[in-house]
Amino acid sequence: MPATRPPVRPVAQKLVAIPGTGSDADFVRRAFGPAAARCGLTLVALEPSTDLVDGHLRRLDEVAATSGPLVVGGVSIGAAIALAWALNHDCAGVWAALPAWSGDPAKAPGAAGAAATAAALARDGLETTIAAMAASSPPWLATELSRSWRALHPALGGHLTQAAQFHGPTMTEISTLSAPLAVTAAVDDPVHPLAVGRSWVRAAPRAVLNEVTLDEWGNDPSTLGLRCARGWQTLR
Repeated sequence: MPATRPPVRPVAQKLVAIPGTGSDADFVRRAFGPAAARCGLTLVALEPSTDLVDGHLRRLDEVAATSGPLVVGGVSIGAAIALAWALNHDCAGVWAALPAWSGDPAKAPGAAGAAATAAALARDGLETTIAAMAASSPPWLATELSRSWRALHPALGGHLTQAAQFHGPTMTEISTLSAPLAVTAAVDDPVHPLAVGRSWVRAAPRAVLNEVTLDEWGNDPSTLGLRCARGWQTLR
């Protein structure tokens, strides 16, 4: 009898990407659009809804229901939400840019920053909070967040509060991931520690890490997606 060939898996045609807290689809398109095009993937860039985490998970379900296997990804908490979804679904890959924490957010700098910003918005208002952020941030970051925070207001405070309470995938959960995981982490970003990206890669069965600097991705957001794509292609 002829040898039985393994089934041919459908090729992914879409990348669904989720922004970080306080960010939006505009940034996701710049971060992941060039890499998606290079890989022959149609980019679906998600906008945050009022119900931040569950809203993104529902949207992933909706896209998956009318598509073949997805590549999913995101930035910061967006990467964690994408990874959480991939743990429970057939998935062609995860592109995780700047993961911020795993499991309990209690000691994560990113979660603390989100909570502090939410409190400042409630206390001082949008423009005062933007001014304070801009005074302590690199110019590129001040410009980016000033734009997205104004675009997301007045829902921004709720997004930040929900993000600060989000329990990300644990190392035990990540160890069950069946999809290839490509992580891009910054070597000099205290809000998105390199150690988190390294721990995700150590835990996942098939994973690779690419490193960037804050200035590299800040001055060219597409660096995030292109590094993820490069890693993903080595794992396929």
